Amino acid sequence: MDRINLKEQLGRYRTPYEEESSFIQDFLDLTEDPLAYGRERLDGHFTASAWIVNRKRTHTLLTLHRKLGRWLQLGGHADGNEDLLEVAMKEANEESGLKSLEFVDKTIFDLDKHIIPERPHVPEHFHFDVRYILEADLYEPLIKSDESISLAWVAFDSVQDVIGYNPSILRMLDKTSKSEILL
Repeated sequence: MDRINLKEQLGRYRTPYEEESSFIQDFLDLTEDPLAYGRERLDGHFTASAWIVNRKRTHTLLTLHRKLGRWLQLGGHADGNEDLLEVAMKEANEESGLKSLEFVDKTIFDLDKHIIPERPHVPEHFHFDVRYILEADLYEPLIKSDESISLAWVAFDSVQDVIGYNPSILRMLDKTSKSEILL
């Protein structure tokens, strides 16, 4: 999926979640900027994430992110790659070591625009995160990358206990329980 396909998918994307719906136009506008796929665009840029679930839809794979110190879905920067579907798969593989990863669907699963705090040499900025749903074998060994403090399969009914309050993760969890494509 390149910039043109991303723009088409974003144009068709609908969500009943008010917060998510409120920034779809921001994502569409960003597709017009060729710098939006790289970190050089300092006020905000695209990232891609993988919401990874097991085949029985009872667990999700989360990472305790080293820089942010929070439990999150796997994902990362596009670094110039306009194919965010490819970026999501690459990041999921690099951050988990899983070989059994497969897309459940190749359309956008979720969108989130969130602020990344300032760090040395990196100003505060927005991530425009395009998320896809993948599945993997719950019993395949995990290989943690340097970007993670820890990796864990978390039972759906324990996600909120692990992450605390993170509306975008809770939204993806809610979508997972409601989605017909997941059955």
